[in-house]
Amino acid sequence: MADILPDRPLSSLFTELTRETASLFRQEIRLAKAELTEKASQAGRGAAEIAIGGLLLFVALLALAATAVLALMTVVQPWLAALIVAVAVGLVGIVVLSKGLSNVRSGNLAPKRTIDSLRDNTRWAKEQLR
Repeated sequence: MADILPDRPLSSLFTELTRETASLFRQEIRLAKAELTEKASQAGRGAAEIAIGGLLLFVALLALAATAVLALMTVVQPWLAALIVAVAVGLVGIVVLSKGLSNVRSGNLAPKRTIDSLRDNTRWAKEQLR
């Protein structure tokens, strides 16, 4: 910020304050945009993991279920073989989808740096007005 000289008129100081405040808010908006872009990318990765987990679950269900049911039918009744396979594949699917969902939830989407910076700016402005 420019040096404040004691002999500057009050109107000049207010003009500079207005200009500096506007500049500060423009910088804060740029920071918020950058941070929100980063958070959206993080959420996108989590969504991709969910989609991939769902696709893998479907492929596993088709390929593995048929093989496992046929193999278990030699030991247990066909209906029981199908039930055992369905439960096992379903549990794996739940684990993969839960991981993707937790990755989306764990990425706090609030622009934390911007919020912290705005708090600091507010605190500084209050101190300057005292």
